[in-house]
Amino acid sequence: MTVTQLLLLAIIGLMAGVFSGTFGVGGAIIVIPSLVFFLGLSQHQAQGTSLAFMIPPVTLMAALNYSKNGYVNWKFAIVLAIMFVVGTYFGSILSVSIPEKILKKMFGGLLLLVALKIIFSK
Repeated sequence: MTVTQLLLLAIIGLMAGVFSGTFGVGGAIIVIPSLVFFLGLSQHQAQGTSLAFMIPPVTLMAALNYSKNGYVNWKFAIVLAIMFVVGTYFGSILSVSIPEKILKKMFGGLLLLVALKIIFSK
């Protein structure tokens, strides 16, 4: 790992954390495109790397801050967490079987759909 790569990773990680804590979005929205565009990882590598650092302690501090202010429905969060674990297992099996070019388009399409929904919702 070069110094430049280390600095880029530090900036990407910091920005993903700020966005995640501020907007409640998964860091993958920032991390995956950044790893692909700025560090040259393949789509598969970027997604795998993103998942590798998204362990529970990463978001714990933000969740505690939201919880202290009454903004966490813990019953919902527990069910979501359990099913998220199951879903990521099966999703990763599917993802590694999809060709790189198609996977990248699928990811971009998902980001576009989410953005349009947010922009045009009332």
